Amino acid sequence: MRRQIKTYGFIFYAVFFSVFMYMNAQAAEVSAFQGPGCMGTCTDCHTLKRKEANKLLKTKQFGATIKTIEMGPIKGLWKVELTRGDKRFIVYVDFAKKYLLENLRLTPLEKIGEAQEFKKVDTKKIPLENAIVIGDPGAKNKIIVFDDPECPYCKKLHKEIKKIVKERHDIVFYIKMYPLPIHPKAYDISKAIVCKKSAALLDDAFAGKKPEKATCDTSEIDDNIKLARKFEIRGTPAIILPDGRLVPGYVPAKVLLKLMDNPG
Repeated sequence: MRRQIKTYGFIFYAVFFSVFMYMNAQAAEVSAFQGPGCMGTCTDCHTLKRKEANKLLKTKQFGATIKTIEMGPIKGLWKVELTRGDKRFIVYVDFAKKYLLENLRLTPLEKIGEAQEFKKVDTKKIPLENAIVIGDPGAKNKIIVFDDPECPYCKKLHKEIKKIVKERHDIVFYIKMYPLPIHPKAYDISKAIVCKKSAALLDDAFAGKKPEKATCDTSEIDDNIKLARKFEIRGTPAIILPDGRLVPGYVPAKVLLKLMDNPG
């Protein structure tokens, strides 16, 4: 009987000790989330001085000047306003000071699904003579796409474009080759595609086939790069709708058609 009591006693204390340790661990975890780093003001623990920001952003190297530094629109980011010549731009730096974010666009959750405002460009200023044509050139609606042959999202959009031209004969796509510096082979591939104005070569590029060599000397790629910079197109794909709205990034066919059929 005594042995049984001792056994039960041991079990009781073992369980009690386990619960005690668990409760302490939970308390410590809760405490960690309720400390001054989260419950207090962010600037109590995080700072980004102008001197440090200059070093992080290499402003001297790029000839830029920091105008203001303030808390970003969401916690965890610093908003830094810079100027270079007569241009002004905004970048964001994370609290850990390891990453730079550009072109940050925030959509309030309650606005999801509502009409969005897109930047507009003058389509008349975009030459299409050397663009790659997908669809009927006589189609009423012209959609221009700035494409990089090594961009995975361009490849994804390319499939959607093929779907659209099969279903909608009133839409034609004009592809402007815009190789990004992060894709070292893209420039030569783009040049080869433009030399032959070949949609088939663009298909091959997205299929990962060995690229052909350029068969001409053209300034089209460099002109496209300058044009993209003029319109502040920094990434691919970049879709320009018939009414000039600039849609950055990949969108599925259904969304693209909805945007086109509902002019802004």
